[in-house]
Amino acid sequence: MERPLLVYTTFPDQASALNIGEALVRDRLAACVNVLPGMKSVYAWQGAVERADEVVAILKSREGLKDALFAAVKGRHPYETPILLALPVQDADPDTAAWIMAETSGGA
Repeated sequence: MERPLLVYTTFPDQASALNIGEALVRDRLAACVNVLPGMKSVYAWQGAVERADEVVAILKSREGLKDALFAAVKGRHPYETPILLALPVQDADPDTAAWIMAETSGGA
């Protein structure tokens, strides 16, 4: 059976995270998108150390949709280079896994 996949990404604001998250759920590329506002980031970018207020989003999907999910996020994301980290799920409650699979069936 295909396994669930979590994808970690960030956004500049809550509105863009929620709008893109809703599009991903509607397109059945993600079963759920958790948006966590209030993050402070310190990062290296183009040779400088930057600070920014950001929003974290955790996307719940399936391994087989990773490429389509990444492409969809990149196509909608306001950042030039959005962070996209695929976090394989080693184990999941069977009911949770079944829900993710059902809600992403037909995606991409």
